[in-house]
Amino acid sequence: MFFIILVYLFVGAIAGILAGLLGVGGGLVIVPMLVYTFTWQHFSYEHIMHLALGTSLASIMFTSISSYSAHNRLGAVRWDIFWRIVPGILVGTFLGSCVASKMSTAFLSIFFVIFLYYVAFQMILDRKPNPSRQLPEKWGMFGVGNVIGAVSSFVGIGGGSLSVPFMIWCNVPAHHAIGTSAAIGLPIAISGTLGYVYSGMYASQLPDWSFGFVYLPAFAGIVSASVLTAPFGAKIAHRLPVKRLKQVFAVLLTIMGTRVLYGLF
Repeated sequence: MFFIILVYLFVGAIAGILAGLLGVGGGLVIVPMLVYTFTWQHFSYEHIMHLALGTSLASIMFTSISSYSAHNRLGAVRWDIFWRIVPGILVGTFLGSCVASKMSTAFLSIFFVIFLYYVAFQMILDRKPNPSRQLPEKWGMFGVGNVIGAVSSFVGIGGGSLSVPFMIWCNVPAHHAIGTSAAIGLPIAISGTLGYVYSGMYASQLPDWSFGFVYLPAFAGIVSASVLTAPFGAKIAHRLPVKRLKQVFAVLLTIMGTRVLYGLF
């Protein structure tokens, strides 16, 4: 058990750095690491992915607070964008998590792998936006929020892998996009966690110390480390070249996605 706690602390530390560094909430790392750990602990295969997704979103609640606070102190959070996109985020994430809880672990794993490859591909390309493109109006932002929230609930992330490229695509400066994405991760995490807790309350064969589809020991370990390392990641984000960091992270995502895919077969 001591070794497992160390694993959770390690996952949390890495997730916190990534949350501050790239505004991605750390879920892209948390989910596959939890899948490996839960498999090693011999949890029911039927619910391994649901527990990983629910626990990831629950931990991102705290990672996001730590991360966006650090970015806000550096003046990098666009609160005007935040308040325009949040309504769609809340609706899309809650409904998405309820739907995802009914899907099989195999389906969610394949969806997660495809998403990892997509994110890695986008990071490697690093396409520049059209200079004339702007953020959409009220209902456009609501629709974008729905999509970001729903996809985030299916892959257990804080939405940064979608919200950062979207904002940069709309000509929001990269550091502002990362800081704002860190703030957006909070409503995604809250709404998604509520959805997974609600959907898992009466699920059978869950391990002890589960609260719905949130595994509390993993949640506690990840949060304990991530809230300490997220501010560190935010400071690095304002000092290092974002393009090179994205390329390194893209390679990491490709490796992790391939490992999850290999585990399915």
